[in-house]
Amino acid sequence: MDINGKTIVITGGGQGLGRAMAVYLAGSGACLALIDLNAEKLAETAALCRAAGGSAHTYLANVAREEEVVATFERIVADTGAVHGLINNAGILRDGLMIKVKDGKIEKRMSLAEWQAVIDVNLTGVFLCGREAATKMIEQGNPGVIINISSVSRAGNMGQTNYSAAKAGVAAMAVTWAKELARYGIRAAAIAPGFIATDMVASMKPEALEKMTAGIPLRRMGTPEEIAHTARFIFENDYITGRVIETDGGIRL
Repeated sequence: MDINGKTIVITGGGQGLGRAMAVYLAGSGACLALIDLNAEKLAETAALCRAAGGSAHTYLANVAREEEVVATFERIVADTGAVHGLINNAGILRDGLMIKVKDGKIEKRMSLAEWQAVIDVNLTGVFLCGREAATKMIEQGNPGVIINISSVSRAGNMGQTNYSAAKAGVAAMAVTWAKELARYGIRAAAIAPGFIATDMVASMKPEALEKMTAGIPLRRMGTPEEIAHTARFIFENDYITGRVIETDGGIRL
């Protein structure tokens, strides 16, 4: 798919990987529809997209709420005329051991609220946005591409029962959608990033960063732009579908 002039929706587009992917794709002339809960961050990303040569519209919505997702995709089509691509990027963390034991006694357990918050955004939100994007593509007869942002943690990572489960789920959904939607000209894939140098990671203690980097065969963290490059590759290669592309420097958890 030539993304020049195409409308690509990015959830969690206000900052981090979402912003990096938006600006990168804007450089190829894409029209970005950015969804987030932070209006200020959305405005900043939109300005960067326009400076890069693309166009951008912003939408405040919680991807875990069905009515907001449905209404937002209706607005996107009204504003831009179509949906050609979606990057399901929005996500949250609520890390912690399922059961934390100290001196032989259970000190803390992952709460249902901590589990559900991550599942609601990172898994249900992906389903809702994927469903609405595919609906619009089919209704308009447009071929399109859906990309789910998974993670190296989908294989299982200590302290991330909720996050790992969700990221495994979105990878499986991408494969399922590729099979179901191919007949409509819609491709689906996932990207599984490793440790990426986002603002959140940069705020970690230096010793923690050093330990993390030491476990990566390439001996460095990835850049947000490298994940963005992977997304563009999926959009532009019309024979990529039903696959999870690991962009992780070779790390295995």
